[in-house]
Amino acid sequence: MSHRRRPLLALLAVVPLAALTACSADTVEAAPAEQVDVPAAEAGGPLDLADVCPATVVLQQDWQPEAEHGAMYALVGSDHTVDTDTKSVTGSLVAQGVDTGVDVEVRPGGPNVNFQPVPSLMYLDDSILLGAVTTDAQITALADNPVVTVASQLTTSPQIVMWDPDSHGGATTIEQAAAGGDPLVSSGDVFPRLLESQGLITADQIDLSYEGTPQRFVSDPSIMQQGFATAEPYIYENEIPQWGKPVGYQLLAEVGYTVYPEALTVRADKLEENADCLAKLVPIMQQSQIDYLEDPDATNALIVDLVEQYQTGWTYSEGVADFSVQAQKDLGIVTDDPASGVFGQIDPDRVAEIVDTFGPILVDAGQIESADIDPATLFTNEFIDGSISMGS
Repeated sequence: MSHRRRPLLALLAVVPLAALTACSADTVEAAPAEQVDVPAAEAGGPLDLADVCPATVVLQQDWQPEAEHGAMYALVGSDHTVDTDTKSVTGSLVAQGVDTGVDVEVRPGGPNVNFQPVPSLMYLDDSILLGAVTTDAQITALADNPVVTVASQLTTSPQIVMWDPDSHGGATTIEQAAAGGDPLVSSGDVFPRLLESQGLITADQIDLSYEGTPQRFVSDPSIMQQGFATAEPYIYENEIPQWGKPVGYQLLAEVGYTVYPEALTVRADKLEENADCLAKLVPIMQQSQIDYLEDPDATNALIVDLVEQYQTGWTYSEGVADFSVQAQKDLGIVTDDPASGVFGQIDPDRVAEIVDTFGPILVDAGQIESADIDPATLFTNEFIDGSISMGS
């Protein structure tokens, strides 16, 4: 399963209070709710959701607010209100400059939901329409909480293995960094097992003691560590003064971690009844990701503001948000589907490969009982608008 960046107070273990204050100095203060200042969608048109979707479209993320979730937060209108108790933001659902006639509520995951997996949350609360679920987590939940992927927004996983180049002979790949036998520190064993199966690391290099803080990496640069290409390279160089230099890293996607990260999913038993809504909402989500990356500033300001208001110990600066957007574009984290050229479309061959690769790993890890999974049950492209692409 994918494991997010840092648990509560992670940076507090190593970064002085003054440095943390500097990181959030650009935080945008919450503005009072206002009337959304956009025209209404054309009645009955593709952006009018009033007659087909719930009055409030609830979107569930798998972690704290961050730029990787920009497509969801970009839909929240300027009339939004923030619930600091439930940690959610609600406003008019505004897409492509028009009011769609419904509201949108975006909920963060992680510590805000006691680290419950998104599929579990979706079955506990059937008001959640779309949940962000990475494919290996989707497979893990299949027996008890099956969900169906309806679109991809991050095309490639941003997860990385990172290391100190000076301590690893200038290594530029995981294989080179691991050659000396140093431990790979992570919080979960799925991707380490993948690397072991490929002969890139040995079993005795797997260290599952990662707590989400930078303290061990800073004090023992001989280790390798999990991370995200959209955050850690910037944070370690710019926001952790005890480190303050570049890290080496390689995307796990380059060595077989082919999962769809944080894909948009619907409860399997709710797919048919929400079909009319999804036929309009999924294309909106496709376009929202593209529009966000083209003009991220307002959404990034909202994300940073929400982190400040939620007060969970999670820190997130505008610098990290801006870096994430650029990394998503530069590293191909967000691209059109290579097989079809359509943004957000799911590739059946890729899903079959994911099942073949990760099914046995998840069985060995004791997370599922059987790898006998029909890939076709994990996704549908029926709601995808084939005309939407990043180049159009």
